[in-house]
Amino acid sequence: MKTLAFVSFTFVSFTFVSFTRIIAAQTPTVEQSLNLKTAGAPRISPDGRYVAYTVSETNWEENSFDTQIWMTMPATGERYQLTHAKKSSSDPRWSPDSKRLAFLSNRDGTQQIYMISPAGGEAAQLTHFEGGVNTFEWSPDGKRIAFSSTGPETKTKKDRKDKYGDFEIVEGDYTMVHLWTLNAGEEKPKPEALTTGTQFSAGGFHWSPDSKSIAFSATRDPDLSSSDTSDIYIVRLSDKYVKKLIDTPGPDRNPIWSPDGSQIAYESGREFSFLNSRIAIVTAEGGKPRVIAESFDEDPQLIAWSASGIYFDAMRRTAAHLFRLNPSTGAVEQLSSPADLQLGAASFSADFSKTAFTCGWPNRYPEICVSPIAHFAPVAITSMKDQINGFKLATREIFEWKSKDGTPIEGILTKPADFEPTKKYPLLVVIHGGPTGVDRPGITPDRSYPVEMFAAKGAVILRPNYRGSAGYGENFRSLNVRNLGLGDADDVLSGVDALIAKGYIDRDRVGAMGWSQGGYISAFLTTYSDRFKAISVGAGISDWMTYYVNTDIHPFTRNYLKATPWDDPEIYRKTSPITYINNAKTPTLIQHGELDKRVPIPNGYELYQGLKDRGVPVKMIVYKGFGHGINKPKQQHAVMDHNYEWFSQWIWGETAPASPSAAAATTGGAPR
Repeated sequence: MKTLAFVSFTFVSFTFVSFTRIIAAQTPTVEQSLNLKTAGAPRISPDGRYVAYTVSETNWEENSFDTQIWMTMPATGERYQLTHAKKSSSDPRWSPDSKRLAFLSNRDGTQQIYMISPAGGEAAQLTHFEGGVNTFEWSPDGKRIAFSSTGPETKTKKDRKDKYGDFEIVEGDYTMVHLWTLNAGEEKPKPEALTTGTQFSAGGFHWSPDSKSIAFSATRDPDLSSSDTSDIYIVRLSDKYVKKLIDTPGPDRNPIWSPDGSQIAYESGREFSFLNSRIAIVTAEGGKPRVIAESFDEDPQLIAWSASGIYFDAMRRTAAHLFRLNPSTGAVEQLSSPADLQLGAASFSADFSKTAFTCGWPNRYPEICVSPIAHFAPVAITSMKDQINGFKLATREIFEWKSKDGTPIEGILTKPADFEPTKKYPLLVVIHGGPTGVDRPGITPDRSYPVEMFAAKGAVILRPNYRGSAGYGENFRSLNVRNLGLGDADDVLSGVDALIAKGYIDRDRVGAMGWSQGGYISAFLTTYSDRFKAISVGAGISDWMTYYVNTDIHPFTRNYLKATPWDDPEIYRKTSPITYINNAKTPTLIQHGELDKRVPIPNGYELYQGLKDRGVPVKMIVYKGFGHGINKPKQQHAVMDHNYEWFSQWIWGETAPASPSAAAATTGGAPR
């Protein structure tokens, strides 16, 4: 191998590129990590014989992550790819008789519903709907399919565009999402609108057991800022009569019918982001809802309601589990085990005897699993872990410490495979977004930050679940209310101190990085602290005032800071990284999507100019055509290359190549 030719070089002659070549033989490179496939969206057939699921893989030629549907028979172990189109196929959903599988695909240019036999063959396109299909669901009798869509563009809008060109009236030019149905037995069914008008924009929905009505949530308009206006409605198919069942403050969403059709359960929110949602129940005729299981201290995600109870999943620290709620008593039972299981996207057989779900554990690659409900015992039915065989990987463990104010914090500590506690290692802190995200100790493909390559290069990596993270209860998520940046920074800095106290961290080689809320905390650290040798700010907030007037989720700032900038300019100043710009000394990389609406790019330019004016080493990279997330493989390759180069330069003292493409060309890592 060519990489072996570099082994005889002395350490003096090592360059950034040659070091990359050496570790590539032991650990997944950036490109190899991007090539790792992931499985998701498991759907067990109603009869329990099959499990359909999706596999996502990298398409370098089209610069996309494509998904295809796979099928497995858990009883026999047979597994095969079901769809093979050039465009992605996703969201598999079974007909009630288990004989047909409907799914979504954009193979004709817009997302439409297709139908296929679980045995394989050609898929038939069921819809040819202008406006495409957002999501869909079979009726319990198998005769109809309901779906949501914005529908065809109106003649008024078409005429306006022809006359004036394209423009938008802010908060006055909405295209609402509505519900439609079609006959699932027809070859080319004609969709029929169930809801219309400008009174609301439909969200999640669920068929009644008798297939005569649909419960759905809807907001006053499709703006993300209006998500807390969501209420629960019912539409009757026979006459399209729409009735609002729930009209309470805060978001109400995800309705689920009781098996007898007399009641509807839903998730009742109280405020944006940090307070727990509750499970509430209302009769199908309306009336006063009752909230149940109020003592459950996390956000429940409703899945289904059977004769034995209401099923939901929820986080438990760095794990996630399946629960069942008794609607009469409010008692909650955890069904899944072991304790460190990371369960998600559960689906059930018609008799609720079996479930299929995504499953993960510490230091393992995630799979699709099945289990009986009565005696829970997860069994993997995929072999996604085979992709990482032969790689020398870092190890992950949970690390706990106390923050400055005494708050217990934990995070994921990643150590090099050959870690020796008597050595001194650089420390890199990778900070998740959210703030209600959570880091877990499983093995996942690297995307924004090349964690495996950093560990192979000799770094210890800390991923803190700082205050505000999900999985630790409502009080913990509330600890950064009117304390954003300040409390979060203390959590990070105290974690760094706790690791330095262990004796194996080089205190003079500590870096930090993060995206979104993690980018904001990184920006705060670069202006508020001088503890770091280098920092990378990904799509980070630098000024809450700048953020507030530009973002597409205004309620976030109002609810966390408990004020608008006009009501309390001081709290906006106190929690903004730009306020402390005169203290900044840390070399900082800024990464931002050009079209970011969540954290608009003025935040990046503001931090860049402030650091530049102060004479702080700073580099800003704008990813053209991207929003808040950099979601294409070539650009993700660039994001990771840029971070690897930045920390190689400032933490390891290496000279980076002129550009990531030059490095890739030299190492043979350029996507083709």
